[in-house]
Amino acid sequence: MGKRKKASKPQGPRRKEPLATVFTCLFCNHERSVGVKLDKKAGVGQLDCKVCGQKFQCGINYLSAAVDVYSEWVDAADAVAHNGEGDPERELGAGRLSVGRPGASKGKADVYDDDDDRGYDGEGVVADDDDYD
Repeated sequence: MGKRKKASKPQGPRRKEPLATVFTCLFCNHERSVGVKLDKKAGVGQLDCKVCGQKFQCGINYLSAAVDVYSEWVDAADAVAHNGEGDPERELGAGRLSVGRPGASKGKADVYDDDDDRGYDGEGVVADDDDYD
């Protein structure tokens, strides 16, 4: 006769590592010099470097974490680098990249202002002008 197999003991829950709140600065390349503070009641995330004094601020929501503010900063710095040496406050609106043409406000008329008619002009499509009996 065979022995009964032992039931393995249940493992305890794994300890989750907290997300980072200090990061490497993009401008001075010092590790662990950028601190992020989240004010969820005000909906603002603030980031500042202890070494070079670089600061950034963006809007957050209740799901945002410190890494989200840091990634917004990386995206904003990359967008400013690709757009030229401009004023970052002009290209960014409340921490978000502006969409559309620079200097143009987006009103209700601009939302649907496209050059195409959004129609299908495929082969074999005939206008419905004929009367069918």
